[in-house]
Amino acid sequence: MITQNASAQTGFAQSLADSMTPKFAISYLRVSDPRQAERGGGNDEGFSIPAQREANKRKALSMGAIVGKEFVDRGMSARSADRPELQEMLKYIKENKDRVDYVIVHKVDRLARNREDDVGITRALTDANVQLVSASESIDNTPSGMLLHGIMSSIAEFYSRNLSTEVKKGMSEKVKSGGTPTKAPIGYRNIRDYDDKGRRDSRVEVDAERAPLVQLAYREYATGDWSLRPLAEHLADLGLATPVTPKLPSKPVNKTMLHDILRNPYYKGIVTYNGAQYQGKHEPLVSETLWDKVQEIMRSHVNGERRRIHEHFLKSTVFCGKCGARLIIVNAKSHTGSIYPYFSCSAKHSKRNDCTQRSLLIDEVALKIEELYERISFTPEFRSLVQQWVDSQIGELAEESNSEVERLKLQKDKLDREQRKLLQAHYADAIPLNLLKDEQERITKSMKEVTIAIDACLGALDKSLPPKNEPNTG
Repeated sequence: MITQNASAQTGFAQSLADSMTPKFAISYLRVSDPRQAERGGGNDEGFSIPAQREANKRKALSMGAIVGKEFVDRGMSARSADRPELQEMLKYIKENKDRVDYVIVHKVDRLARNREDDVGITRALTDANVQLVSASESIDNTPSGMLLHGIMSSIAEFYSRNLSTEVKKGMSEKVKSGGTPTKAPIGYRNIRDYDDKGRRDSRVEVDAERAPLVQLAYREYATGDWSLRPLAEHLADLGLATPVTPKLPSKPVNKTMLHDILRNPYYKGIVTYNGAQYQGKHEPLVSETLWDKVQEIMRSHVNGERRRIHEHFLKSTVFCGKCGARLIIVNAKSHTGSIYPYFSCSAKHSKRNDCTQRSLLIDEVALKIEELYERISFTPEFRSLVQQWVDSQIGELAEESNSEVERLKLQKDKLDREQRKLLQAHYADAIPLNLLKDEQERITKSMKEVTIAIDACLGALDKSLPPKNEPNTG
């Protein structure tokens, strides 16, 4: 009898202790848009996450539970269960089956937005003897609570799919009218504003700082004298870099970025969406002719065109006198190891015909060309036409050179302002000395490169002109 009474008292004491021990709850929080996790609210959490957290804590308190663990998916869609914090939570529950009593969410749609994932997550919680609780919906393990859970899960899936359909429809209509449905590429700026009636006014404008460098990239690559990597390094030295964002710092353009820039039809005024192309209403940075020329050069490089290594000023201008094929440069090695450059008939070299033209030493061909030029004379009328053409070309060159100088001067002024701001920040103890040194080295290097480029532009035209007192001889 005494033993039975003692056992009953022990069981009662254990039951009393269990009833007085708070239940252990896990709080799961989620926002689907990364901007929701950044906009206001403090601690880079926005307003939504703290609001969910407080609601979940109040719900736990009302059930006599404490939130002992929290998992937060920031900027993650619930259309898929492949979310890092959700998977960590399920793993934690599996490893602590005897400890966790509840998983609390603000709403069912925070956990999943399709029925398949909802069933899978709910089954994992049930297997671990963990109850799912909503802070704003009356779901529980009763038949009515389970029915409500199923209804809310179905509504969440409908909302998600319907929203996706409406968004796609809206974006399709936007591109059809010439709008840009995504972030504009480098060289443009997305402007989000409101008109005088309070309506949203989103548009794309040319980035005055980066657009000239994008145009320069197209013009330089179209010459055929550049490959991607050297041109990307040249543009990076001139200051072409990605804009700063709240998440990412500015990054100099590299080979991959330049490839994307040169392949993007957006720069000739075309918007691409879902594989279809639409005429955009944004300002093109390059002409369609220039864009097509760049594409042709890029295709030739992809198809294995090798860089020309046998350069000569007569290359591509002399032809075979017997069959008319182009003469190519061939280096022949003698028995002593000496190299002799020859002009050889390309048709004969590739065995396209039976041409009998022998190979000719390059110096001999050059001499013959010089003798030919000495016998050529022009009429005064022809010389006048040539002079007019040369003058017009020099005028265009001067205009382009002046425009480039103005752009470089603006870049130099920007570097000056950046340098002054850097010093002011250092004087105010806003940046440490080591960072000041690194930034000063970067600015000094950029300033030197801009100065060299300005001098080159100013000197290029002068070098191309004859002295003013030199007579114009025919």
